[in-house]
Amino acid sequence: MTEEKIMANTSFVGPVRSKNNYKLYSTTASTGVEHDRTMGDPAKDARRYYLEEWFTKKPGLNAVAIIDPDADSASALAAYVIANKDFETLGTNMTTALTTFSATHGGILMTTAGADQDQAILLPHLDTNQTAWSGTQWGTENSVEWECSISLPAIDNQKVWAGLKLTNDQLVATDANQIFFKFQTDATNSEAFSDYSYWHLVHSIGGTDYISQIPVTVAADTPYHLKISIGSDRKATCFINGVQYNVTSTSGSTGGTAVTAVQPGVAAAKTAALTNDTDLIPYIGIEAGAAAAEAINVHYTAISRHVFE
Repeated sequence: MTEEKIMANTSFVGPVRSKNNYKLYSTTASTGVEHDRTMGDPAKDARRYYLEEWFTKKPGLNAVAIIDPDADSASALAAYVIANKDFETLGTNMTTALTTFSATHGGILMTTAGADQDQAILLPHLDTNQTAWSGTQWGTENSVEWECSISLPAIDNQKVWAGLKLTNDQLVATDANQIFFKFQTDATNSEAFSDYSYWHLVHSIGGTDYISQIPVTVAADTPYHLKISIGSDRKATCFINGVQYNVTSTSGSTGGTAVTAVQPGVAAAKTAALTNDTDLIPYIGIEAGAAAAEAINVHYTAISRHVFE
């Protein structure tokens, strides 16, 4: 743990300068663990390009954001006006009405339709020129940083995934190149994990999969700030609630290798270099593991990259 220096109400004349930005930290009193609570980059770097989404407008199915003013009905036009133009939802039996503004949390609440394997998936609009979220390339060579804040109203029978992928599928084996967080309560309609209570980081390089079992137990109504950072060497690291975790170098598409938090003064174990020139898409999704509706709150998401690789 680093030594705390209290500045209290210190005033400065002129701008405060920092070579590596500013961070908002808190400390868990019982453990002494420090958490980086910073969302995004409070001081933007002129060498990077940034996007942030706080969901001031509600995402719906793709068709809601695509409109023909000469042919569509008044109700379709009304739905278009209020729809989020950067993000859409999809998934098995997903509907626009199943995404709402949360009554108890900041952000949106996505709920599955109620059948086994129903899905609610959030992604940028993939239509050409619809949004910079998909129009911009988030390549493994671009020093991409992605993050989100999510929470689950209940832990019962679900698969949850969030991160950078080639497709919207929750299965580890589907995408040859990817890096994303995953939590699931069992192996039904999915791969087996060694422990279903924890967050896992999945990354794949040229079809070889790696699963890091992160020592963070997933609980209901608990916000999780998930972050992935890819360096200029294409090696990636991950954070949960401001704590950086090591990443496994042991391959495998099932199970999961237990990893630990990065200790002060010790270099983080990162992924090997991700496959070069691979453009990834940010996805957040939930899939029901039984015939009952499952839900996820999405509070915030952001992404950035070097202006030029």
